[in-house]
Amino acid sequence: MDILGYPASSVLSEMMFSAAGGFVKYTNSSSSVCDLKIKAVDEEFGFHQEGDFIIGGVFTIRAGTTNLKGTNSYMKEFYSADDDIRALLNVLVFRFAIHQVNQNTEMLPNITLGYHITDSYLDASVAVRNVLQILSGPQKAIPNYSCSREGKLVGFIGDHFSVTTIPMAQILGVYGYTQISYGATDYALTDRMLYPRVFRTVQNDHVHFLAVTQLLKHFGWTWVGIFTTNDDAGDKERDILTKYMSSYVICVEYTILFGVDTINDEMFDKTYETTAAIVKKSTSKVIVVPVSRCSRPCLPGTRKKFGSSIHKCCYECVTCPEGEISNTSDSENCIRCPDEEWPNKKKDQCFPKLVEFLSYTDDAISAVLSAVSILFCLLAGLILGIFVHYQDTPIVKANNRNLSYLLLVSIMLSFLCVFLFLGHPVDVTCMLRVTSFGVIFSVAVSSLLAKSIMVCIAFKVTKPGSSWRKWMGVKLSNSIMSVCSLIQVLICVTWLSISPPFQDRDIYTYQEKIIIQCNEGSVIGFYSVLAYMGLLAAVSFIIAFLARTLPDSFNEAKYITFSMLVFCSVWIAMIPAYLSTKGKDTVAVQIFAIMASSAGLLGCIFFPKCYIILFRPDLNTKTDLLISRAK
Repeated sequence: MDILGYPASSVLSEMMFSAAGGFVKYTNSSSSVCDLKIKAVDEEFGFHQEGDFIIGGVFTIRAGTTNLKGTNSYMKEFYSADDDIRALLNVLVFRFAIHQVNQNTEMLPNITLGYHITDSYLDASVAVRNVLQILSGPQKAIPNYSCSREGKLVGFIGDHFSVTTIPMAQILGVYGYTQISYGATDYALTDRMLYPRVFRTVQNDHVHFLAVTQLLKHFGWTWVGIFTTNDDAGDKERDILTKYMSSYVICVEYTILFGVDTINDEMFDKTYETTAAIVKKSTSKVIVVPVSRCSRPCLPGTRKKFGSSIHKCCYECVTCPEGEISNTSDSENCIRCPDEEWPNKKKDQCFPKLVEFLSYTDDAISAVLSAVSILFCLLAGLILGIFVHYQDTPIVKANNRNLSYLLLVSIMLSFLCVFLFLGHPVDVTCMLRVTSFGVIFSVAVSSLLAKSIMVCIAFKVTKPGSSWRKWMGVKLSNSIMSVCSLIQVLICVTWLSISPPFQDRDIYTYQEKIIIQCNEGSVIGFYSVLAYMGLLAAVSFIIAFLARTLPDSFNEAKYITFSMLVFCSVWIAMIPAYLSTKGKDTVAVQIFAIMASSAGLLGCIFFPKCYIILFRPDLNTKTDLLISRAK
């Protein structure tokens, strides 16, 4: 194979000879191993080729420097290791590229590129001297003079390391030459004000520091030590790396500095012992599986609490507050669960809240209330059947039996409306709940009010020449019942038209559950229904109380008075209980009030009459009623 027009073996031999500054022994044997023995000398390394335009090249070829113990002299050595072969290959690639450009007539027609290559020895002073040598020409280095008669110098390639690239850039910046480095990573070279003509084919050190920091964060290493050189570059690298780690909440426990100026066996042993002692005493670890941190990891369900240490990567673990979770380790903040969810006991997951309402299947009280409602409804139906069967008897005919039938039907419906309060509330049942029992009770209480008024009118009619006689009859009682009931109907219609009740989800009263309930919509509408019903009951109670001693057929006013007393007592007691309970307990209070007041009306008004009809038929005669009236 040929390289640059020459046999590959001769090119490599030439480069190795020049690099060594002396003789190279190349042994070609049947063995596959190539043994290179290169003598260390003090001669300069260099390649030079004339051209129309010259490109300077400063490469690190011989980089080994050791201090002779006890002296101030240095000996440069070149080792035949793989890394050094790669350094020579950089030079070979540079020459090959120049050769390819010169061979291509289309790239730079009628122009030939030349080069001047030197070795920096990884030494800043040598690199500067070589730059001045290239600027002056191939003979002798004379600052500010160019002794080259052929070709124009246009730029520089190199060096591989920042320690030599930066001083080169400082010299070349003064002369205005462009410089391209293929390995320098110092972040300072990104300053376009100081180094406007320096370009690189690699990333700067900050990218490496960021990669190291992200690697530490990935493994959870937040408590680490730093090893660096005891010079300006080491201090700068430590500061930059510490800054990046600080942004990821990674703290530095210690920093160990290594000198690079003079290193011998004695100093190395001393440094090693000091370093080993620091590492053994430290709490940060550098082994796999490494746990390198100053605080224990915060498990899911907890979060970090800072402030207990001067280092921000040291913290305490505290449990997430109520309603919040953390589902990852080492969380700095807890996450609040959505409104309709609640944390589990470990506080690492959010689960849907329990939904609560007065259910038919899950609540025993619902079964009890349903059974009692059906029982009393059947009892009211049975009494209605008895009254229909004995409709022609005096006790049933007394004081408008049609109002008695209407009152019994109203009581039956009031027991049945209990089922509107049970089960999962929806908008329709919410609108029917209060309006239904409000209208039904208004009809019932209006019927009792009409009965009480008729008792008073009946007593007035018994006086000779009374003007009340024209008010006697069923028309007045029916009119009173109808008008009073219609007013309640109008109140309910207005309420439903303006702001009707609707299904509501209460997510704030209880943290761990959602209450499905009916929202009244308009509080004024709700309490207007109750207030009007209470007004009817109060008026009925007063009139019945005043008429309780009047002679009447079976003296029904006494029982109306007592029934209204029970009715008012139940609903007055219901108001504070209703306001002090929440959720399904509130619904249970409403159902109890409806059932208790309905049962009070049924028992106080109709049980005495049924007793006479079924067990004392001798009292259910017109003669007995007249005797009672006469008394």
